[in-house]
Formats: sequence, structure tokens, C-alpha cells
Amino acid sequence: MKNVVFISPHFPTNYWQFCRELRNNGMNVLGIGDAPYDELMPELKDSLTEYYKVGSLEDYEQVYRAVGYFIFKYGRIDWLESNNEYWLERDAQLRTDFHITSGFQVEDMPRIKYKSKMKAYYQAVGIPTARYCLVEDRKGCEKFIKEVGWPVVVKPDNGVGASHTYKLSDEKELEDFLENKRLEGVCYIMEEFIRAEVNSYDAIIDSKGEPIFETGNVTPMSIMDIVNEEDNSIYYIVKDLPDDVRKAGRATAKSFGVKSRFVHFEFFRLTQDQEGMGKKGDVVALEVNMRPCGGFSPDMMNFANSADVYKIWADMIAFDRAEAPEGEHAYCAYAGRRDGKDFVLSHDQLLEKYDSALRMVGRIPDVLSGAMGNQMYVAVFSTKKEMDRFYSDVLKCRKK
Repeated sequence: MKNVVFISPHFPTNYWQFCRELRNNGMNVLGIGDAPYDELMPELKDSLTEYYKVGSLEDYEQVYRAVGYFIFKYGRIDWLESNNEYWLERDAQLRTDFHITSGFQVEDMPRIKYKSKMKAYYQAVGIPTARYCLVEDRKGCEKFIKEVGWPVVVKPDNGVGASHTYKLSDEKELEDFLENKRLEGVCYIMEEFIRAEVNSYDAIIDSKGEPIFETGNVTPMSIMDIVNEEDNSIYYIVKDLPDDVRKAGRATAKSFGVKSRFVHFEFFRLTQDQEGMGKKGDVVALEVNMRPCGGFSPDMMNFANSADVYKIWADMIAFDRAEAPEGEHAYCAYAGRRDGKDFVLSHDQLLEKYDSALRMVGRIPDVLSGAMGNQMYVAVFSTKKEMDRFYSDVLKCRKK
């Protein structure tokens, strides 16, 4: 029986399903979290062999002792995972310290966490990347901008999501960033602005580096703008993964040496010709994320592909294989409304109109609402035309 340590099994709230499927495969599922045991969902409690509560998951010593306790009680740990971007470096440190060889180690972190270091691995398989410089001083920024032109994008070189990411369009905005918005002690990367929509490659990769499940999503709106402008949020799981995204995703997985992981690779699809990058419609690099796409995306992948990615991932851990899903494919749309907007259709009207299409409806936790909105709707459609009509109904506001 394999021993699997799952870090933070209670958050995100849908991640208990990874634990359930591990347990269904006969594994000891050993949870470490900072929530009191009595506050865990009953389904999560039933999925765990044992739970160790720490005062804070930020405190490495407490988490280290928890892993040590599990080793003392259950023997060698075969897997340690959180499937969470925030804990990737913590996971790697624990694997390295306890000689758990089934995942990324500390030495692997630079190439998968630092946006500047990712570029070489994209380029190695012929995928274009945006020009960049590391932000050191105003003079260096101005020299780079003279080369690529306005606007530019600045973001932490090692960052999560779109937090502290800004589009700078002139000298005044550059000065404001350097003087007021740049976080102390954080290294920023400045990149040329790419006019594109985001297409992702989402896959579960086996121990040989081969995909056993593939899908993808499209984000027509900039996550950076959604966060900074407090706008509504939309994205969707594609009905069928485009061949060019599949090719780019598989090449990227090989270049980064991905094995035995659920991954979310982001690419730009150019919306116009751009010198040095490619022609309109080309797929070029954005960044890699060595974990599932966030929020409710795993559930959306299931709805779109008649699949169960929680089970596929757990089967990969247990057996290094999984049954290919068989069933209808569809578009699965996410729409996140922002509180305080005067929408044409009320919540109740949307529920009535799209009753047969809706799969999930609920409030988004505050910690995730910056990128995802406050009130979410997830719905399934057989055609893009139907999905576009849904987005129009969900997001249309009355004119002021």
C-alpha cells in the first residue's frame, strides 16, 4: 500500500476529490492542513487515513514534523503533493528533505517557477517567447522599452497568477510602478506586450512523460485586466483541443522533463501579426504551471470531456495509467460576475433561462475573487454560438 501525503487537502474546496480517488485506489492518504479537523467536509474526512493539523502551513518546521510523524507511523512516503501553485516550492523542499523521489525537487524549482528561466525551455523546442528584461532600475527599463516599444507588462519573476501584474503604457505609469507599486525585495520581469488571447494545454502526464489525458481552455479576457480593473471573469474549456496547442503542449512537457504530474501550460494565440513572435493565429509561449488549472477548472474539464480527472490523476499515481474517457465532448463555460454591477438579467432569471445547461452555481471565496469574480456560473453547451449567447446574457449590464 502506497503512502501519499496530501498538503492542504481542504483548500481549494474541490480538492478532497483527489483524496477520495487515492483512497479508492487503496492508498493511505495522509492529510496535512491548518484547518481544525472538525471543520473538514465529511467527504474529506472519509477520504483520509489520518489528518495532522498544523498551526500554520506557512511554518515549515511544523509541516516537516508532520511528515516525520507520518513516516514514523506508516513508513516510507511514496508521494507528497498539494496540486497547488502556492505550495510548489514547499512540496519540493519536503520531498528533497525526506528523499521522496516521485516529484520535483528543490533543484528543479528555478526552471518551473521563474518566468525568466522558463523561456529557454520553450525556445529549445522552437516555441517563440516574448522579449524581456529583469527590472533593476529606471535606466534599464527605459532602454528595454526603447527596444520593444510601449506598452510593456511587468510582473514578479516568481509569482502566482496575475497578482502584482501591470500593463504600463507611458512614462507616468512606469514611474508609478517603480515608485509605488513595486514590492520591496521582489524581482520583477518586464516583457513586451503580446496582443493575444490565452490558450492552455491541460494534461495528466505519466512517469514516461506521455499524456494520458489532454484538454485545454481559452481565456478571451486578460486576467491581469480582470484583477486590476475589477472586471467580470470568463473562460471556457474547449470542446476539442486544437492540434497546434496539443503539439506545443506535448513539446513543452518534454522540454521541461515533466513526469507523473497534472499540468497547466499557458500559451498566447496571437490576435494580430507581431514582429519577432509570429503571424495572427500562431501559438507562442506564456508560462508553465506544474499543477492543475485553478478554481473549479478540474470539474469543468470533467463536464466538457465526460471524464473524471480526479480519478485519472489518482490512477496515474497508483497504476501509472488510466482508462481514456469515452463520451460526448462539449464547451464548458465559466462566468464570474463582479458584485456591484447593474446586470440586465438577475441571478434568478439566469437560473431559470439556463436551468438545463448549468452545472455549478455559487459564491467565490474572497481569496479567489480577484481573478474569478464574486458569483460564478458554470454551464455546458454543444456549440460555441450557444456559449457566446450565455456569456452575453450573464455579463450584459444596463447602460448608465
